[in-house]
Amino acid sequence: MSAIQRFHQVANDAMVKISEHCTPGAKIALVIYTLGMPEEDIILKDRGLDENEVVSSLRRRGLSIDGDNAYKRDLCDSILGALALGAQNTNSLPVDHWGQRFWYIGREERSATEELLKAFIKLAEVARECEQIASNYSGTIDGIFEHGGDNHEDPSCAIFHRLYYAMFDARTAIAKATR
Repeated sequence: MSAIQRFHQVANDAMVKISEHCTPGAKIALVIYTLGMPEEDIILKDRGLDENEVVSSLRRRGLSIDGDNAYKRDLCDSILGALALGAQNTNSLPVDHWGQRFWYIGREERSATEELLKAFIKLAEVARECEQIASNYSGTIDGIFEHGGDNHEDPSCAIFHRLYYAMFDARTAIAKATR
């Protein structure tokens, strides 16, 4: 009998002995790990053991979603992927898949963003037209700036000044959102 087979036999015998002292219906799991050596992991478990209940038991005893481990990284990557695929409206997940709700969130957020962008583009166009009208009555932007800018005594000059500089931000935001 190899050393690994002997280990499994001893561990199994120990689990049987422990189970004799447990509450009826209790399940046992034995996990042995060597830090940094996942290939050395050993997991022995009762028949019918529910792994989700094992995790729930560990959470009741202090296991936290904080901290770093591969499972949480993979889970977060899966959620981010579902959000991104939903935003792209591609690769829909099966109806009963746990990640489907994240796919729908991504799709709905993208839809809402597109609606806001369309409204913002329309508003920016109106603002650009108003800027043009105000500039026809206001002279040069430098002259307005020298005479008070936003606080210019002539309301059309103050409006032109505000719209002139706001349009820089609007054009930049639209260009970034439509790349």
